[in-house]
Amino acid sequence: MNAISLQRIGALALRYLYLLRGSWIRVVELAYWPTVQMILWGFITQYLAKHSDVLNQASGLLLSGVLLWDILFRSQLGLSVVFFEELHARNLGQLLISPLQPIELILSLMLVSLARTLIGVGIAVLLAIPFYGFNLFKIGIPLVGFFLNLLLLGWSIGLMVAALVLRYGMGAESIAWAAIFAIAPLCGIYYPIDTLPNWLRPLSWILPASHVFEGMRNVLLQHTFQLDDLFLALMLNVIYIFLGISMFLAAVHKARECGSLLHLGE
Repeated sequence: MNAISLQRIGALALRYLYLLRGSWIRVVELAYWPTVQMILWGFITQYLAKHSDVLNQASGLLLSGVLLWDILFRSQLGLSVVFFEELHARNLGQLLISPLQPIELILSLMLVSLARTLIGVGIAVLLAIPFYGFNLFKIGIPLVGFFLNLLLLGWSIGLMVAALVLRYGMGAESIAWAAIFAIAPLCGIYYPIDTLPNWLRPLSWILPASHVFEGMRNVLLQHTFQLDDLFLALMLNVIYIFLGISMFLAAVHKARECGSLLHLGE
């Protein structure tokens, strides 16, 4: 097996970034949904804050939840959608008969996903400051851990979705949009995990995002940061990212065996 080449990884990531730079529609799309959600939830939480003293912190809680959730959403889509572009262009087969290794493709997709997430969510975070006087960065150092864990989980789900598309064809592409929303009710984005029925809580706690959002509430309401929750989320993410990479590599191997790489975009 050839050694991993940083030059090939960088070249492929640069290609994706050139595609992004050459299309203002893609850039607008990156910032559109995070901004729309930030505006919508900002007005909702402002209304709630004016009608109850108990909800004075709701603006921070709900806006933090929405913006952190979009990190997970954008990182997953950032990986999946870029991969689907290769399939639609019928370019995946050509890439994988080149010296490019599948793991290099994965790392390139992760780099582009990171860039897309920073652009999309970053604009919404900055606009929230003049719009509502809310600064997500007030969470402080824990925000770095929250961001990393949500990013890793998004990549894991994105790789699993890409593996399913490689295995079952473009008919499975809609999973990219459905998968992330399927786990949303379990993650405790806007409410504590204790709100869920008892039988759902164990399922919730195996999701790294649940620990992130519980940690966010602890920071904003109790002004405490539980390192245990962050490390548990990180350990769970190690499992998920290993599973996602393994599924993707296995799907690539299977597609090569079946000779389906050149037909996936059809």
